[in-house]
Amino acid sequence: MKTYFKEQKMKEKAVVIYSGGMDSYTVLHKTLQLGLQPFALSFNYGQRHIKELEYAKNVCDELSVEHKVVDISSINQLLEGSSLTSDIDIPEGDYQEESMKSTVVPNRNMILLSLAIGYAVSIGAKKVFYGAHSGDHAIYPDCRPEFVRKMNEVSLIANYEAVEVISPYLEQSKIDILSDGLAMNLDYAKTWTCYNGRDLACGKCGACQERLEAFKLNAVKDPLSYE
Repeated sequence: MKTYFKEQKMKEKAVVIYSGGMDSYTVLHKTLQLGLQPFALSFNYGQRHIKELEYAKNVCDELSVEHKVVDISSINQLLEGSSLTSDIDIPEGDYQEESMKSTVVPNRNMILLSLAIGYAVSIGAKKVFYGAHSGDHAIYPDCRPEFVRKMNEVSLIANYEAVEVISPYLEQSKIDILSDGLAMNLDYAKTWTCYNGRDLACGKCGACQERLEAFKLNAVKDPLSYE
């Protein structure tokens, strides 16, 4: 028993930006698979709904992972113009650059990563994980490899304590992420992807379409219920 607790204390800490969606859910479990001690960090930045955050809380409670939900919704007044934070219709159809541009929240990942890096320094964690992937490269500038590289370079020198920014699926697609998660026997009924916060996923928005395609190409049925 004493040995077990000693091993637990010696695990390297890592902060995981955890939205409650498929990608960050897989990343959270990836850190556990790597033998790290994750500290999950979720943000209420004034997004259209907080259903993902409820899913994130449930997962962290189940895994006994320390989880902070930080309310930074006051910055929403500075981040207008996105359909995720303003009264603009959510785009439907394929997850494509032109249709999804309205979902870009200005500078979101730089803001969230900066806060996560600060949290990492405060708890003695040397790594910050987030779930950018190749399917986001065309749409979201702050999910592109060059952004992650530069953000990591800054993070390594921004404090006395160097913190590495890691996006384990940066060069992989959502299809690959799901494949890896299924290999870890993850239950994706515990995730929420839909941009709408209704009782059931809409199945029509770009996020739902991309999710459904990932399940289809992995020859697995999505456990979520759709309208």
